[in-house]
Amino acid sequence: MTATPAQRAQELRDLLHHHAHLYYVLDAPELPDAEYDKRFQELQALEAAHPELQTADSPTQRVIGAVLPGLTPVRHAVPMLSITTETDTTEGGAIAFDARVRRELGLTDADPPVDYNTELKFDGLAINLRYEAGVLVQAATRGDGETGEDVTHNVRTIGQIPLRLRGDAPQVLEVRGEVYMRRDAFEALNERQRAKGEKTFVNPRNTAAGAIRQLDSRQARDKPLSFYAYGIGEVRGWALPATQSGLLDALAAFGVPVNDLREVARGPAGLMAFHQRVAAARDALPFDIDGVVYKVDSREHQQRLGFKTREPRWAVAHKYPAQEQVTTLLAIDVQVGRTGKLTPVARLEPVFVGGTTVSNATLHNVFEMRRKGVRVGDKVVIRRAGDVIPEVVGRVPGERPAYVLNFHMPRHCPVCRSDVVREKGGIEYRCTGGVFCPAQRKQAILHFAGRRAMDIEGLGDKLVEQLVDAGIVQSLPGLYKLGVAKLAVLERMAEKSAQNLVDALEKSKTPTLARFLLSLGIRQVGETTAKDLARHFGTLDKLMNASVEQLLEVPDVGPIVAASVHTFFAQQHNVEVIEQLLAAGVAPRESEGEGDDRPRRLLGKTLVLTGTLPTLTRDEAQALIEAAGGKVSGSVSKKTSYVIAGEEAGSKLEKARTLGVPVLDEAGLQALLLAAG
Repeated sequence: MTATPAQRAQELRDLLHHHAHLYYVLDAPELPDAEYDKRFQELQALEAAHPELQTADSPTQRVIGAVLPGLTPVRHAVPMLSITTETDTTEGGAIAFDARVRRELGLTDADPPVDYNTELKFDGLAINLRYEAGVLVQAATRGDGETGEDVTHNVRTIGQIPLRLRGDAPQVLEVRGEVYMRRDAFEALNERQRAKGEKTFVNPRNTAAGAIRQLDSRQARDKPLSFYAYGIGEVRGWALPATQSGLLDALAAFGVPVNDLREVARGPAGLMAFHQRVAAARDALPFDIDGVVYKVDSREHQQRLGFKTREPRWAVAHKYPAQEQVTTLLAIDVQVGRTGKLTPVARLEPVFVGGTTVSNATLHNVFEMRRKGVRVGDKVVIRRAGDVIPEVVGRVPGERPAYVLNFHMPRHCPVCRSDVVREKGGIEYRCTGGVFCPAQRKQAILHFAGRRAMDIEGLGDKLVEQLVDAGIVQSLPGLYKLGVAKLAVLERMAEKSAQNLVDALEKSKTPTLARFLLSLGIRQVGETTAKDLARHFGTLDKLMNASVEQLLEVPDVGPIVAASVHTFFAQQHNVEVIEQLLAAGVAPRESEGEGDDRPRRLLGKTLVLTGTLPTLTRDEAQALIEAAGGKVSGSVSKKTSYVIAGEEAGSKLEKARTLGVPVLDEAGLQALLLAAG
């Protein structure tokens, strides 16, 4: 029987309330944003067609949220309202908003275009920061818009948020913005969780929200949270700037983080251009967004436009395609990586998510897959954000139509049939075939030829696949036996291209010791560790003969890395590969040791790079520092010798000032290098 409009409206209200509670209160969503939006829009349409169905408790009539038990309620002096969402992701959304604004302001075609401040729509948790006499006295969540939760103890752990405003601060200033988590920080956090065999987190937004609502601030401190401001609440003793853009500039001047990807756009053409520009840059952003925000720039015009129910008429959020969608899990395959690690991969019914069609997604490992409870045939939630590999977030609750066997990792490699093993207490399954395994062979060669390793230009994925599949190259030393005649017969390989590759192979024969070590693919040895090892031992022979105890003497090398390096050089087949490479003419350049008479005055010094330098790229600056014996770190501590700061230097610069670490610009770095050289 078809439900009546009243029955369907009640059904939608119940459903939306349930999922809003999971999302906003428990931070454990079961429904992707896109699916929630569909139900919300259906309810909006029903209420528009049947106004008598609209109720005071409808999700369309209020800002959603609740106060969690254990956190002190905070009554907002100025309500924290939501803004209208424009779900038309085409240029039509911008055109429609501009038309509404012009109509409400009574503008005609003869009047000039309206100026809008265009901003990013961050995917995080809304926070109100209250400053009195320039000092942070309270931080509260949005809650239901009228009453939020006091989370000051957690917000104080976020290094980006100033505890005291700069300059001549107002008597009272409430700053509103978004607490979020960077993608790289989120991925690193989950990697740490997987390594410990502990529960991983669903997405950056819910991880940030969960951290900020903890009763124990140590839980928030252990999560790498960030913040951007986008507006204000209560203000006393301050003449507000005349524009939204001016307001954000003023907040930035107070030392409050404000994102730079914003501009004043003129009319619908300006809005559309910004929407398209951000869409093109979205995957490269270090954090998640689900759209952009348009705000009438003139505060006078904002006041004239006012509010509709609980949403401002002068602002709108213009969304992008959803980054989570629901699809069907068709099968589970196993992928073999460069180091032999086996990863279960979901084969999916193709679905458009995060701006592209996804048919495969990682399941990470069998333990995480079991925790999520996914099996073949399930409806599952897929997430793709930025350039992060698509992943299965979990299954959509519901009964399975039939019993499905649980997935088990294979006992033999699906590529070479070698035994598969799992280290005791570990979570990773690995193929024991080594370079014998074609899957590992291809990845090992690609890693060996990489830009930061041997830097063999022209040796890309398709060519490596041809060389391995045809049996032309079966080991790393085999690369140096390639000649123009062998290469020229391959598909899409002209004689000139073949000669270029042969020349690139010849050029690669004199790498630094650090690059050579990195190219070998030793487990636990990345670029920084390879440089540390090369710097400490100076020669390949000394490193290969080093004991675990001697390896532990290398700065930043712990027991796990030391054991991995020692084990690698203790295995005869690895030694044979190195000997064959040396016999083929590869000659790693030995690193300067302690007895080197060239000045290396940065030896033992640790430097941190932050911001954009005028003439040097990050890689160039790092290479110069390391050539002078110094080390480049990614974080500032009391052990940091210098911080090199360029334009748009962020929290690292602030931390350096707090700790009293010397700060230099590029000219200062050059002077330091000159003294060291």
